[in-house]
Amino acid sequence: MTQRGTRGAHGGPLGVAVIGTGRMGTDHVRRISRVTSGARVAAVVDVDGDRAKAVAEGAGDCTPYTDPDAAMADPDVDAVVIASPGPAHEAALLAAFARGLPVLCEKPLTPDAASALRVMEAEQRLGTRLVQVGFMRRYDAEYLRLKELMDGGALGRPLMLHNRHRNADTPPGFTSAMLINDSVVHEMDVTRWLLDQEITAVTVLRPRPSGNAPEGLDDPQLVLFETDGGVIVDVEINVNCGFGYQVQAEAVCENGTARIGDAHGMLVNTAGGWGGSIAPGFAERFEEAYDRQMRAWVDATRRGEVTGPSCWDGYAAAAVCEAGVRAQAEGRRVEVELVERPGLYG
Repeated sequence: MTQRGTRGAHGGPLGVAVIGTGRMGTDHVRRISRVTSGARVAAVVDVDGDRAKAVAEGAGDCTPYTDPDAAMADPDVDAVVIASPGPAHEAALLAAFARGLPVLCEKPLTPDAASALRVMEAEQRLGTRLVQVGFMRRYDAEYLRLKELMDGGALGRPLMLHNRHRNADTPPGFTSAMLINDSVVHEMDVTRWLLDQEITAVTVLRPRPSGNAPEGLDDPQLVLFETDGGVIVDVEINVNCGFGYQVQAEAVCENGTARIGDAHGMLVNTAGGWGGSIAPGFAERFEEAYDRQMRAWVDATRRGEVTGPSCWDGYAAAAVCEAGVRAQAEGRRVEVELVERPGLYG
């Protein structure tokens, strides 16, 4: 296996193939083209050929494809962004491994722990990391400050971590399992990252459903994590709150607490009241984090390095998700099953 294009083809910008041109993929095309230096979109892939062509035309010197393998074989492609639906990730990742192409893979790494383990084992056989998983909260300015504060030790050992994850509404077909797999998965990753601990068990509690929730969706829920370091973590997941998008976290430590996500921007006093604004969705709330993540990935790839969340992080998140969905369905505490962490990800 020979890694291609650590500095881009012929010493020029890194040529990136973006697989999947839905909302996230199209946004990554824009992000690479307009807000990231040292890279260009060399190819886009979508099963809808007309859509791929339309996105490619807006990206400049870019070739549209309907087949990921064909795009990755393009000599102008040095690296890959995978933004296709989760079930397609494993095949795309293995194809990238065969060509030695670095990958930024949107979460999930794969939809379940078994397939994530297969991907992780395939990467281990290469003897080097190629994958960064797109857990973008690790690049959010507030989360970065909280991580720095906790790592510095001034607050003492962490004891509890409180999280709130609220969304105005959900699209048609959103299920209770998606509360775990699509939403709480972010808290799973930031918990592991902030604490440098693994999640060992999950419990899901259900209050009565909100009247704002669609028929059949048990929303909100309270998700509890236990970690191997003895920290207790709670997540309020409330995806039909009606008023906007909020992500908040508070670390409770021995010598103090620290909270992020209060959105203390401009406050306006008028007409006998005061207030500010709430982000309408995740794209607005985490726009800068997505930008910072892309820049970091491009810079590292051009240096021939892979940083950020790894295949191990993607696998661990998938394993915790499976425990969470079981806990949700069975109404009991479920332990997380993880293989031993390989040395490649130490």
